[in-house]
Amino acid sequence: MKLNQTLFALLFFVVTGSVNANSASDFVIDDIKIEGLQRVALGAALTYMPVKVGDTMNGFRIAQVIKSLYSSTHFESIKVLRDGDTLVVQVKERPTISNIIFEGNDDIKDEQLQESLDGSNIRIGEPLDRTVLTGLESGLKDFYYSVGKYNADVTAIVTPLPRNRVDLKFLFEEGEAAKIAQINIVGNEIFSDAELLEGFELGFDPAWWDIMAETRYQKQTLEGDMETLRSYYLDRGYLQFRVNSTQVSMTPDKEGIYVAINVTEGEQYNVSEVEVTGELLGHGDTIRALLPLRGDTLYNQALVTYTEEFISKYLGRFGYAYPTVTTIPDINDEDNTVKLTMRVDPGKRIYVRRINFVGNDITKDEVLRREVTQMEGSFLSNQALEVSKANISRRLNFVDEVEFETVRIPGEEDKVDVEFSMKEQPSGSFNAGIGFGDRTGLSLQAGVSQDNFLGSGKQVGFNVNTNRYQKQAAITYNDPYFTIDGISLGGTLSYSELDAGDFGLVQYNTKTYRIGGTFGFPINEYNRLRFGVTYENEELAQRNTYEQTQRFYDLFIDPNDPDAPIKYDSFVLSAAWIRSTLNRGLFPTAGSNQTLSLSATTPNSDANYYKAEFNTRFYFPLSNDQRWSLLTRLRVGYGNGYGDINGKDQFLPFTQNFTAGGAGTLRGFENNTVGPRAIQRTTGTLTDPNGDPVGYGPLSDSLFVTERSIGGNAIAIGGVELIVPTPFIGEEYDTQVRSSIFLDVGTVWDTEFVYDDYKDLSLDSLSEECLLDFADPGLYRASYGLSVQWLSPMGPMVFSFSRALKEQSGDEVKFFSFNIGQTF
Repeated sequence: MKLNQTLFALLFFVVTGSVNANSASDFVIDDIKIEGLQRVALGAALTYMPVKVGDTMNGFRIAQVIKSLYSSTHFESIKVLRDGDTLVVQVKERPTISNIIFEGNDDIKDEQLQESLDGSNIRIGEPLDRTVLTGLESGLKDFYYSVGKYNADVTAIVTPLPRNRVDLKFLFEEGEAAKIAQINIVGNEIFSDAELLEGFELGFDPAWWDIMAETRYQKQTLEGDMETLRSYYLDRGYLQFRVNSTQVSMTPDKEGIYVAINVTEGEQYNVSEVEVTGELLGHGDTIRALLPLRGDTLYNQALVTYTEEFISKYLGRFGYAYPTVTTIPDINDEDNTVKLTMRVDPGKRIYVRRINFVGNDITKDEVLRREVTQMEGSFLSNQALEVSKANISRRLNFVDEVEFETVRIPGEEDKVDVEFSMKEQPSGSFNAGIGFGDRTGLSLQAGVSQDNFLGSGKQVGFNVNTNRYQKQAAITYNDPYFTIDGISLGGTLSYSELDAGDFGLVQYNTKTYRIGGTFGFPINEYNRLRFGVTYENEELAQRNTYEQTQRFYDLFIDPNDPDAPIKYDSFVLSAAWIRSTLNRGLFPTAGSNQTLSLSATTPNSDANYYKAEFNTRFYFPLSNDQRWSLLTRLRVGYGNGYGDINGKDQFLPFTQNFTAGGAGTLRGFENNTVGPRAIQRTTGTLTDPNGDPVGYGPLSDSLFVTERSIGGNAIAIGGVELIVPTPFIGEEYDTQVRSSIFLDVGTVWDTEFVYDDYKDLSLDSLSEECLLDFADPGLYRASYGLSVQWLSPMGPMVFSFSRALKEQSGDEVKFFSFNIGQTF
């Protein structure tokens, strides 16, 4: 178009340029006039003129003027004329785009369309080049054709406006996408069409229940399916498999697509030998010993690729970040074998100049840097970088996502910068709200907590919580890096009141004051030890008399005031071993976590007891994207008293008993109701045959077994949980929503309970089935169901739908439970 306009202008100048007799002759420019300017300033237009006053004008210079002015993109048409010795340039400016409108586009978002137009300089405020509109229409139609919409049409409509402006409207008629009527594979004899098509994303004639099946033709998806087909054969030894052609044809009504794939399967090959050559930097024996690929095996392309990556990653541990591993096949068609020669070029050893952090708007660099094992100035180690990434994800709960990349330094062949980019998530909260749970009832919460105080990584909190059964206030502090070596220091000051009856336990009230401190130090990347000391003052009041609690009360009761609350002081020493290889702190999908904790009161405490507990969780990813994962978990614990008071053996305080039921332990059962039940024993008056009282005695003993649990000094709980993608929720929300199918199994028992002391006593009708041998760990419970956890704006929410598989007499089961505003 521009060439035609240039030729026209030249012809116009020669034929009609001027009535002057010397119009076809060269002349010296005495003045320059540009006519028709509206938006473009005269000075700006003159800057594009390759001639000036005093220059000699000729045919060559005319072509230069026209070409230069068109290159400015401001003008739609240009005429060059001569008026005496004055050079006259008449221009028509391109109209300015006042507005861009998209109408009828459902498959393409406005933002995507605008990005495409930006590449052609079509945007509001810019001059409109009409010559590119036809190309844009064709390009958009090609996009629709690639997704099977062969009836689609795109029309650009230009509407003139005053002051040389235009509205630009793109009208889309998308139509319906053509569906795949059939996919045929021609030339396959070893594998059936059904076997080969099973791995395709594209499909046809899906089952009625398969609502997620993709039956619309898409060119890019078909190309991906071709790679899947090649991999299917190459991974099964068919080294010379070929896709000869792919034909896509359309029905006359443009609503159906037929796909025909012509293949040559070839023969199946075995690997006769694997040879590793090149510069192996003294690690040749180790690489060959650990090589995943071996001779005398069926050829597998996926294994070949994995072996190349294995060698590259192994060399990357020693600073050779960009090695090249090339596999050369030597095919022997006589015996259908192939010798694989893997040539290794490690390249230069790479050193780290600087480590940078991006995206940490709140967290200080030093908080992140102390989790990084890759050192500046040392050689680059991909193993150290992966460990550093895992440390940041696992240890810093206020970091949601973290990735790293190496950036080559211009002019430096052996140096790189490492850049960690991350996305932070809220690390603290100010609570002033209400929550509701099916067991806890209405709860009021207020407090402040911060896991990343002022970006320092320190944890500071002040919380006040109250609900139907508990009131609690606590101040907490923890510095995970009190020293540069990773020694942590923390402390807690708290007060709480508990009404155990409303908590699902037997009736008693407690008031507890607690102050303590902890410190810990790392053993290595995954293991840590923690020690602590805590002073506790506890008061028990409003107690009912139960067999399992009375033995503890008897140690501290005041004979002169048996109904008064009992108080006792304890100094608790604790130690814990923590091991974690989880891939992230919140909603992990891979790795494991183990915790072994031991605690005991000092001999100078009023109550002498000890407790031991072991918790473990294993996450096994079931898919490459780790959206499917299997969780197995186990918790076991035991506690008891030691020593005696006035000749009476000490017991584990029943306030320290293990309990189960509800979220976190055994779903499908009411909170804290699983385990030994409290027993009340009464002694009646003995009478003679005439009914006259003769005294008291054990023959008149009777028992009442409550519906409430007292807990036990031993616990064993386990479970299996299949973590699945939450339906209708995208992958980007996996750190906020988690769905799982679970099986919970567990039991709580009392090793100090003696069943023989009670089995022969009289029971009321309600207690006959509830008196069990509470010392028997075989009295287990089990449940299964579905759980959804959501970190909502108002706080964590847990929804569980469950059924009891195994229950004991008197158990309280429930199908649905939820909690709002409580941690889980």
